Amino acid sequence: MNTVDQNWRRALLPITATVQQAVRNLDQVAIKIVLVESASGKLEGTVSDGDIRRGLLRGLDLGSPLSAVVHHNPLVVPPDMPRDTVMKLMVANKIQQVPVVDEHGKVVGLHLWDQLTTPQLRSNTVVVMAGGKGTRMMPHTANCPKPMLPVHGKPMLQHIIERAMSYGFTKFLIAINYLGNLIECHFRDGSSFGIHIGYIREKSALGTAGALSLIKDRFDEPFLVTNGDVLSDINYGALLDFHIRQQAVATMAIGSYEWQHPFGVVRTRGVEIIGFEEKPLFRSHVNAGVYALDPVALDQLEPNENCDMPLLFERLRTKGDRTVAYPMHEPWLDVGRPSDYQTAQMDRNG
Repeated sequence: MNTVDQNWRRALLPITATVQQAVRNLDQVAIKIVLVESASGKLEGTVSDGDIRRGLLRGLDLGSPLSAVVHHNPLVVPPDMPRDTVMKLMVANKIQQVPVVDEHGKVVGLHLWDQLTTPQLRSNTVVVMAGGKGTRMMPHTANCPKPMLPVHGKPMLQHIIERAMSYGFTKFLIAINYLGNLIECHFRDGSSFGIHIGYIREKSALGTAGALSLIKDRFDEPFLVTNGDVLSDINYGALLDFHIRQQAVATMAIGSYEWQHPFGVVRTRGVEIIGFEEKPLFRSHVNAGVYALDPVALDQLEPNENCDMPLLFERLRTKGDRTVAYPMHEPWLDVGRPSDYQTAQMDRNG
């Protein structure tokens, strides 16, 4: 868990410890909390400086048992809870530390507010597919690649990159083809943004996955892939962490799409009418255009072969590799048509 403090083990004390040992621990570990565990290793509770001071006011002394000041039943979270949700819980409960506890009640980590609000730098690469012609977006894309179309004063591609940067990503590869020189002229090597940007130059359109076959230096860790025309509030870090926890070879972010039938539906059996449903609402999961992949997934691609992501996932699944879905609750928009672009202009806050 990349957003979990790795110093938490030093903050563990047994329930048999004394108040004095807790004071010493708070001073030495300096994370403002002591994690108290039972003889069986389960979390018994927490102790803060305030808990100790209130105990001293009640007449306890430094030699008193730690159990006398323990705050039982503290707020805890499971290992797979997304960072954003943890932060909301901390704000709602006005706390700055939250223990991470597994299904057996044992402490496996500790969230600290300061670390959650300071993105941890990630060495993983984000690959952005930005080589398509955007034919359906004509005439907007006649002289501008679709990912460079402005939304609230910035190219869509810049919105994508800056959002990934906010989660600690600093290494990017951009796949370019149609009017790719305009993308290179804007971003160059990324140094003006404080990041590193390289380019995958497609000689012809290779689909939403094919450009990955042109990556020269093999990755040695999982990486992200996103379409260059997908505007989303997705937490790229949470997607990567989910992929790693699931031990998957490929993870696809999926969104929920709702469609309401414009007419009342008549249900029949033969010629018999057996029921009615007035303008039913249908829900389905759809590909959100954002993925996490392990490097071995690239073995299923041939150089310069046209391949879309669903086909790559199907190849991996058929081979027996683990492919999983990452359910998204965040807003997202695939800017594929002029009407989508108009929606992006209205809804997207820069």
